[in-house]
Amino acid sequence: MTLNVGDKLPDVTFPMMGAEGPETLALADRLAGRKVVIFALPGAFSSTCSAAHLPSFIRTKDDFAAKGVDEIMCLSVNDPFVMKAWGATTGADDAGITMLADAEGTFTKAVGMEFDAPVVGFYGRSKRYAMVVENGTITHLNVEPELGCTVSGGEALLDTLV
Repeated sequence: MTLNVGDKLPDVTFPMMGAEGPETLALADRLAGRKVVIFALPGAFSSTCSAAHLPSFIRTKDDFAAKGVDEIMCLSVNDPFVMKAWGATTGADDAGITMLADAEGTFTKAVGMEFDAPVVGFYGRSKRYAMVVENGTITHLNVEPELGCTVSGGEALLDTLV
């Protein structure tokens, strides 16, 4: 599968660090009857992800809420401990952004968005993209053509919503 507008997302679970310790998030349950933004990036704490991609969704969180978005989720092929620490240090947790750890790359592989960048030690990571999902179905999708952050940032995705 490669992501396309109109596709239903696969039913996967993500490990998360909750207030009481490890938890799981069932994606299908979280998307049911809701409008959600999911953006994916190559790696927590990496340069473009930390300096541009994640901050763009922190900045636009209220604008997305005004457009009827119930939740914003940040997905990376990292473990839940890393995603929890990254969310805490960047202000994403305070902004209410859900940090999804695709620890084994299950979701990323299922949607055909896996890539390798050996020069920086990235193997089985996620390409950079952002999408709006309504009731589990993709309604808007911006896939980054390269490793930059031009079409998949918060402002760019927000511009696609009417």
